[in-house]
Amino acid sequence: MSEAARHAFYTLEEYLLLEERSEIRHEYVDGQILAMAGGTPDHSRICANVTVALGTGLAGRRCAVFSSDARVLVKATGLDTYPDVSVVCGKIERDAVDKNAITNPILVVEVGSPSTQAYDRGRKLDHYRRIPSLREVVLVSHDGRRLEVHRRVEGDEWTVEAAEKGAIRLQSIDCELAVEDVFRDPLA
Repeated sequence: MSEAARHAFYTLEEYLLLEERSEIRHEYVDGQILAMAGGTPDHSRICANVTVALGTGLAGRRCAVFSSDARVLVKATGLDTYPDVSVVCGKIERDAVDKNAITNPILVVEVGSPSTQAYDRGRKLDHYRRIPSLREVVLVSHDGRRLEVHRRVEGDEWTVEAAEKGAIRLQSIDCELAVEDVFRDPLA
């Protein structure tokens, strides 16, 4: 039994100590430490494609694209997680306790998988919407060529826009994300 499975409730500080020593990534939510699903080559390729597309679109601007190695902390709910891709514009803000966690992403991208899609579209999306700086969440489908952008329009009001071809405009960073670029597979 892993050390994480022995306890019913963890503090953020306990999570950070365990995460520092762990060989696998975990998400912290509601006092629980949950192992994150392992990736697949397709998942990794899509994440890399998104990172390259966003990095190219943001070239020369005061915005940084982060891979899934960067944690994002939702201060309002306590979720500490590793989005597949995140973007910060301006100055990066970090949590006082989890100094490696970003607290002010403007955009977050989650690439779905069969085991995470319901969580990404439901509870996790609800957590992300509580980040004051966040303007858009991009959900990338695992079982089809589909991009879905959840966009904050005013206060806590959100809209959804989807694309299965062409490109989708990311208003928060003034860039386009082309479906073809996201799902490109030069090895196919």
